[in-house]
Amino acid sequence: MAEITAATVKALRDATGQGMMECKKALQEADGDVDAARDILRKKGLVTAEKKAGRETKEGLIGILTADDGTSAAMVEVQCETDFCARNEVFQSMVEQTAKLALAEDAGDVAATDAIQQAVQETLAKIGENMSYARGVKIAAPRVGTYLHHNRKVGVVVGVDGEIDDETLANLCMHIAFADPMAITRDGVPGDLVEKEKEIAREQAIASGKPPEIAEKIVTGKVNKYLAANALIEQPYIRDDKKKVGDLLGGATVTAFARYAVGS
Repeated sequence: MAEITAATVKALRDATGQGMMECKKALQEADGDVDAARDILRKKGLVTAEKKAGRETKEGLIGILTADDGTSAAMVEVQCETDFCARNEVFQSMVEQTAKLALAEDAGDVAATDAIQQAVQETLAKIGENMSYARGVKIAAPRVGTYLHHNRKVGVVVGVDGEIDDETLANLCMHIAFADPMAITRDGVPGDLVEKEKEIAREQAIASGKPPEIAEKIVTGKVNKYLAANALIEQPYIRDDKKKVGDLLGGATVTAFARYAVGS
């Protein structure tokens, strides 16, 4: 059997994040072959992941990365069990790596690729908490803006076509983060939610004893108010509620946006 030196064990530990004894056992099993020992530890890490998979993940972080040319950006959410884990530098580094991997994918929703899953599994093996890739998105547009809250629990990516200055783009992202719109325009608000609002408004109007023709006017008014509150360009701007978000854009248009909040 090949000699297993302390330096080899330490190098494997630094590369994998596993304990000294686990690394020594893996090297002995691999007859001193470092690459084979790393594979052994990775397989054991996958078994560990399966054992931990049932544990609830309610914490985590948002990661965002913008392409160098400013025409695309990716956002990911990776969940973990505790805020203690979310503050771990190894976990934070993995979230950044995951955002980089998502940016390499096509625009749209980004599913968990093999590379993303591997990054999460390797970090799980190092930290020992259950964690999972929750979701990801890549937005491409002539211009993209991003916002990441200081605690990295809320993030926004928005695509814009047309002339828009940096300050307005930043303010648009911040507005989306705090106002949480459902869609760019009222046409994009999910139809099932609109129907639910109509039903509630109609029941309230009838219960109040309003005549049918008055009740329908009340329903129309409440639904219009609901749509305006959830369509981005019709929302009152958070910095000046006398203006609507659409007023900020001038001739520019929002082509797409995504807002993530950890756990929601």
